[in-house]
Amino acid sequence: MFAVLFTISVALTIQTHNYHNDKFISSANFVTGGVYTFRNNITDYFALRTENDDLLEENLLLRKKLDHLKDIVAAPIPDSTVIPSKFEYFAARVINNNYANTKNQLTLDKGRNDGLSIDLGVISSKGIVGILSDISNNYATVQSILNTKSRINAKHKISGHFGSLKWNTKDPNVVQLIDIPRLAEIEKGDTIVTGGRSTIFPEGILIGTVKDFHLDNDDNYYYVNIQLFNDMTSLEHVYLIENNDAQEIKELEKRVEDEK
Repeated sequence: MFAVLFTISVALTIQTHNYHNDKFISSANFVTGGVYTFRNNITDYFALRTENDDLLEENLLLRKKLDHLKDIVAAPIPDSTVIPSKFEYFAARVINNNYANTKNQLTLDKGRNDGLSIDLGVISSKGIVGILSDISNNYATVQSILNTKSRINAKHKISGHFGSLKWNTKDPNVVQLIDIPRLAEIEKGDTIVTGGRSTIFPEGILIGTVKDFHLDNDDNYYYVNIQLFNDMTSLEHVYLIENNDAQEIKELEKRVEDEK
């Protein structure tokens, strides 16, 4: 009885006094706002994967547009709204990542049914990851740059001198660049990018920065340690690059080689 009468008196007080009415509304808004915020935080958390996928697709479109813009620099803008490019991009999620072995691989959640094929370049938003090495209908494996079999053409961005990227198995975030001639003016912190002298990676994709360097045994070439832009121990989303002209280039080079 007391609880009923107390509730009625509180209700009457709130209805007949502006001050109490304002305080009640303010308190109610605070409580309901907190409930809504809590609910939204929960739903937003479980929606993170969907949001990440949306961002991945958006970044994929942006990469395509950037690639198209590079192709038309200093050239007349065509009438068509679709600008052709020799590179095509795909998005995928990393579902397994090895980085503690000597021949490390990554597994992706996309495969042949998604339009992928072997020898595609694999990158993240920060830099190169590796080369697609095997494929099934729904999955693909990537030969990581943290693989002793990996050899990727790279160059010192400032001087333009080329070398080969490899890994000495010591640090998952540091790779080595060899065969850079000693006449190249290298400094700590200089940027290393892909060289573009292959059908796999376009020129200029970020790799890392010069951590330290020294001349090799014959004093003719530098041995350069590269601090990767990527954290190779924490990869979630990647992009795959397909060179639509790769087959034509390979056939031409094979024909020339056979004629020697």
